[in-house]
Amino acid sequence: MTALENHAERLPEVIAEALRDKGYNSLTPVQEEVIAVEDHERDLLVSAQTGSGKTVAFGLAMAASLLGDAKRLKPVWRPLALIVAPTRELALQVNEELKWLYGKAGGTTATCVGGMDPRRERRVLEQGAHIVVGTPGRLRDHIERKALDTSNLRVVVLDEADEMLDMGFRDDLEFILDSTPEERRTLLFSATMPKPILSLTTRFQNNALRISTITEREQHRDIEYHALTVAPSDRENAIINLLRYHESPSTIVFCSTRETVKHFASRLSNRGFSVVALSGELSQSERNHALQAMRDGRARVCIATDVAARGIDLPNLDLVVHADIPNNSETLLHRSGRTGRAGRKGICAIVIPVNKRRSAERLMRFAKINPDWRTPPTIEEITERDRERLLNDAIFTMPASEDHAELIKELMERYSPEALATALLALRMEKLPSPEELAPVRERAPEGERRERKKSDFSDGIWYKLNTGRKHKADPKWLLPIICKAGDVTRNDIGAIHIQDTETFFEVSGQSSAVFWETVQEQGTGEKSLHINFVGDMPDIKPSSRPRGGPRGDRDGKPFNKSRNFGGRGKGGDREGGKFHRKGGKPGGGKGKPGGKSYKRKKD
Repeated sequence: MTALENHAERLPEVIAEALRDKGYNSLTPVQEEVIAVEDHERDLLVSAQTGSGKTVAFGLAMAASLLGDAKRLKPVWRPLALIVAPTRELALQVNEELKWLYGKAGGTTATCVGGMDPRRERRVLEQGAHIVVGTPGRLRDHIERKALDTSNLRVVVLDEADEMLDMGFRDDLEFILDSTPEERRTLLFSATMPKPILSLTTRFQNNALRISTITEREQHRDIEYHALTVAPSDRENAIINLLRYHESPSTIVFCSTRETVKHFASRLSNRGFSVVALSGELSQSERNHALQAMRDGRARVCIATDVAARGIDLPNLDLVVHADIPNNSETLLHRSGRTGRAGRKGICAIVIPVNKRRSAERLMRFAKINPDWRTPPTIEEITERDRERLLNDAIFTMPASEDHAELIKELMERYSPEALATALLALRMEKLPSPEELAPVRERAPEGERRERKKSDFSDGIWYKLNTGRKHKADPKWLLPIICKAGDVTRNDIGAIHIQDTETFFEVSGQSSAVFWETVQEQGTGEKSLHINFVGDMPDIKPSSRPRGGPRGDRDGKPFNKSRNFGGRGKGGDREGGKFHRKGGKPGGGKGKPGGKSYKRKKD
C-alpha cells in the first residue's frame, strides 16, 4: 500500500482530513488507482478483489464530481450520487462508510433497501440527501413512485455488479440507469468481468477507463488457508475445538442452509459461546442487530448462510470457518474474503469430512488455493494454547488502580499467592467452553497419488455382509457406493459381491479390511436401515434363488416348476390350484365367506 501523504494533493482537503482522522495512513492499490485518474469526469470500469477497500475507493473517485472546488457540500433537494448494491447488508455498510468519509464535507446520506419501512425512507428522501445508497428493487420502487428524483445525479456507482446480474437484477439496473441524466459519471465495480457486465458497460458507459488490481498471487496473500480433515460424525466437535483454539475476537462460520445455521447456533450457544445467527429468514431488523452485536463485541461468533458472503466487513474478523463445503470456487473465495481485508491478516479454515476430500481438493484447485492440510486442534493443543494466553495476558502488566489499592492489600494479607492464582485460574477457565475429544482420522493420499490395486488381488480377502438382498431390490450399482463410503475405501478394495434373498455378502481386500471395519464401526453406513456385519472367511453361499441368465430357482436352489401348484393353506388365507381366493373382500386373509373374485398368480 502507498502512503496517504503521497496522494493527498489529488483529493479535496476535507476528504483527506476525514481519512487521516479515521486512521488511514496508507491506501490500497485500488484506492490509489482511482484517485490517480487525471480526468475526474471519466467513467471507470474497476476489477478489484473482495476486501480490497472498494467502498472507500469509489467514495474517493466521486469526490471531485461532488465537491469540485468547494470545501463543503451545499444543501440539496435532489441527490447528487447514487450507489447501487446487491444486498441489504452491503448497502447499509456502504452507507456507514460514506457517512464518515463525507461527514466533514457536510454530506448527508440516505438508504433505500428491502426489508425496511419504505414510508420512512420516503420521508428521508423528501428532506434531501447528497448520496443515496440502496438495493435495485427498492430503488426502482421509489423511482416509479416519484419519491426518488434522479434528474440531478452526477455520479452512479454499481457495486458488486457481477453479483447483481447473477441475482437477476439486470432489468432493475437498466431501469435505474435509464432514469438518470446522460451526462452523469458511471463507476462500475466488479470482482469479475463476464460478458453480461461488458454488455452493460457498452450501453451505459462512455469511454470507460479500465482499472484492474487483481493478480494471481494478490488474491489470497493476506489469508492463510487451513484444510482440516475430520471424521464425518466429528464435524461439529471439530468446529468447537477450532473456535476454542483460536479464540478470535470475531469469527464467521458459514453453513449451506438455514436449518444448519439454526442447529449450529443452538449447539454453540449451549456450549457457552457468544453466538448470533444470520440467514435469509431473519427480518432486516434482526440481521442488523446480529451484525451490530458482532461489531460492538457482545457476540464473537456469527453463524451465517451465504447471505453474508458478500460485502460484510466486521472489525477484527480473524477467522472464517467453512462448516459446509461451498458449491463452487467463487462462493469459496467470497466467503473467505470476509477476513484478510484491507491489509489485515486472517485465517480461513475449511472443515472437510474425509469422504468429501476429493471434491474439496477439486474445488480448491479451481479457486487456485493451496491450503495447509492438517487435523483439527486436539484437547492437548487447546490446553497448551490456553496456558500461553493466560501467561502472556496483558492484564498482568496493568498498573494497580488507586481505588483498588486497599482491596488488593487486604487480599494479599488474607490469602497466599497460591490461593490467589488458583482463584484467578478458576475464574478464567469457568468462562471457557470445554474442548471435544475427536476420533482419529485416516488420511487419504492426495488425489493423483493413490495406489491402484488390481481387482484380482484378493487372495487374503475378508468377507462382510449387508442386511439387504434381492427381496429389497438390492443391486451392486447402489450397494457399491454405499460400501465404499461407509468404509472409506475405493471400489478397487471391493471384490466379489453375492446378493442373496435377504442379505448380501461382499469381499474386502485384506490390506484394507482393518481400516474398513474400524471406519464402519465408527460411522455406520449412513443409512438407517442398512447395517454391515463382519463375516471373516468366505461364507457358505447358497445358490441364488434367482440366478442371472437362468431359470428362477426355489428357496432350496431347485428349478421352479411352472405347473406346480401352491397347495395347502397359507398364512391368513387359502391357496388352492395356483389361485388366491378372496375372503371377506380381501385377498389372502380376513374374515368372511370364501369365494368371490379370484386372483391368478402372475408369471415371472
